[in-house]
Amino acid sequence: MKTTKQYGRKADIALSMWVKLARAAGTFGHKTDENIRTFGLTTPQFSVLETLGHLGTMLTGELTRKQLVSGGNTTVVVNNLVKRGLVERDVCTTDRRAMYVRLTPRGKKLFRQIFPKHASFVATTAAVLSEGEQKKLGELLKKLGTGIR
Repeated sequence: MKTTKQYGRKADIALSMWVKLARAAGTFGHKTDENIRTFGLTTPQFSVLETLGHLGTMLTGELTRKQLVSGGNTTVVVNNLVKRGLVERDVCTTDRRAMYVRLTPRGKKLFRQIFPKHASFVATTAAVLSEGEQKKLGELLKKLGTGIR
């Protein structure tokens, strides 16, 4: 379905931009998900490892906000990573209802092994754009995201 020249100039431009953004994000996401699966992880598991690997120990609620997923989903993902020996939980001493999540030594080792490979894959995938184009796109996407909050 062609969306141009049907709803007015501003709407047509915005619709065209949205479709291209959604398609590009879907394609890029699919490719990165495929790469993540080669490490034996789901995308949410990788995301938790990446967040803890870069930001360190944090409360489960903070981890949930960083992941942009529901608390229930974070709990399931963390439970599965605990079973694999990649993360561990500790009770918060000031609020017994809250739990800290941290990488285990095994989780840190895995993070150090796989994240550089993933970063290289993302860089290679994004290389269809020049570095300048990548920076500009990043700026525009940030402006879009913060502007519509």
